[in-house]
Amino acid sequence: MIAMTAEQILEKLVGFPSVVGTPNHEIVGWIADYLEGAGAKVVVLTGPEGDRSNLFATIGPADRPGYLLSGHMDVVAATEPGWASDPFRLQRNGGRLTGRGTSDMKGFLACVLATLPAIAARPLARPLHLAFSYDEEAGCRGAPHLIARLPDLCAKPEGCIIGEPSGMRAIRAHKGKAAARVVLGGRAGHSSRPDLGLNAIHAMADILNEAVMTAKRLTGGPFDNNFEPPYSSLQIGTIHGGQAVNVIPEECTVELEARAIAGVDPTELLAGIEGRLDALKERGFAARWEIMSSYPALSLAADAPLALLLEEVTGQTPLAAVSYGTEAGLYQAAGTEAIICGPGDIGRAHKANEFIEDDELCACVRMIEALGERLAR
Repeated sequence: MIAMTAEQILEKLVGFPSVVGTPNHEIVGWIADYLEGAGAKVVVLTGPEGDRSNLFATIGPADRPGYLLSGHMDVVAATEPGWASDPFRLQRNGGRLTGRGTSDMKGFLACVLATLPAIAARPLARPLHLAFSYDEEAGCRGAPHLIARLPDLCAKPEGCIIGEPSGMRAIRAHKGKAAARVVLGGRAGHSSRPDLGLNAIHAMADILNEAVMTAKRLTGGPFDNNFEPPYSSLQIGTIHGGQAVNVIPEECTVELEARAIAGVDPTELLAGIEGRLDALKERGFAARWEIMSSYPALSLAADAPLALLLEEVTGQTPLAAVSYGTEAGLYQAAGTEAIICGPGDIGRAHKANEFIEDDELCACVRMIEALGERLAR
């Protein structure tokens, strides 16, 4: 195959508008063809949605423990004002490459793909696996389906590196997250006769109050000072309802999320809110509770073999923790140790003129090359 640089591959990947929640067959197909051309064994795993897929690939002996590189192919929509160029066309400005997903996280995917042919050309004693997922930006929706298939695809990996943007400094821990939607249905009517209707927005006040009280209570601990803030948190993100000021609102919808320190189940933080629904049903309201997404916290010991490996291949001591989340906790919960390390900066993600720098891509390529050398021993 014709060798491609990380920049050339990144240009191709950015050109696919693989926005979260939309079909992704084009980017999956291109990556699969590239990997097969490099000699990898590729499996495309269609998700239950039917129109988007995960991708898993292996080079080397799949029946031996190796390492797994994990990343997501989806990006958030490029609707932010202020883009100076087409967000789905890679632009160079000096040593900076701009485009949607450059930092989060197609830059990492490009480095993996650029490095793979040289690694595949070597006789590997242990395998290197690639696990590229969909809809991570919607709460890691694709990764659980991929992780469930791992026992059929390879021997249990020794560790998993998630390439989320971290400035190429490994990260050992992150918070878990659970997001939920509450929909209340009441009875519409004219606002002059509130006695004849059921005001869904008024009823939602019980849910809102419980959420606010829970959020306040969580500030009292338990604590983990590796995180900022050092406690679990809960917030209401959106609320929608009503048609007009003189109409009793028939429906109200709230979306909320909890973020949990290691050792705390994020779904349990929402239990008190869900528990309020029974009382509302008794008052005649229809009530629906939906967990939109959920993933556990990551917690890797400082002396874990995977943490020591990342220190060796990056030359930097891993950071203790960050407050954002990834699929790393899902891999750890399934029995595979995981750590975060990738090029770019999370502070650039989800913003206009998202970018990555040449030096960051080069550092990531060096890390993957160093990992490949260890697999060849």
